[in-house]
Amino acid sequence: MNRTFPLVALGAAAFLSVAGAAAASNLVIGSGSAQECSDAALKGRADNRSVLACTTALQVETLNFRDRARTYVNRGVLQMRQRQFGAARADFDQASSIDPNLGEAYVNRGATFVGEDRYREGVEQIDKGLALGVKDPEKAFFNRGLANEGLGDLNAAYRDYNRASELAPDWLAPKTELARFTVKRP
Repeated sequence: MNRTFPLVALGAAAFLSVAGAAAASNLVIGSGSAQECSDAALKGRADNRSVLACTTALQVETLNFRDRARTYVNRGVLQMRQRQFGAARADFDQASSIDPNLGEAYVNRGATFVGEDRYREGVEQIDKGLALGVKDPEKAFFNRGLANEGLGDLNAAYRDYNRASELAPDWLAPKTELARFTVKRP
């Protein structure tokens, strides 16, 4: 059975705006290209101009280490929305090399693996990100649910979708996934 999963990304920005996906972001404070990059990621954009704003910020602006790491995550999120998973993952790698405690870099790296049907690697990275802490954990649980479903672990997928739904009760994506399940009590 071929199923297209609606991935959701976290990060200094958000991810894939495909079929009910959502995203999370960390704000880069300031002005210039880094701010434009952050705004694009927060607003769910995925255009090349936004990616260029991120690249410009990384090449010419003086950013502290946190803003540099977050800008890499933002650009990675924009690239993930374009389904450029390898380029996105390279940016998440850069972000985590600058700030190894930035959970969003790991969670988003996990989302790239899920997007490539590399579910086990996705779960590992999402687990690392959750352990470090992320701004919007519901999106991490949602993506881990997708990965667990891809691995055939429907119990774990159900638990993850349910957790995402508990954390964000107004978010429809996990509810849509949960509606496909039938729970039988022993």
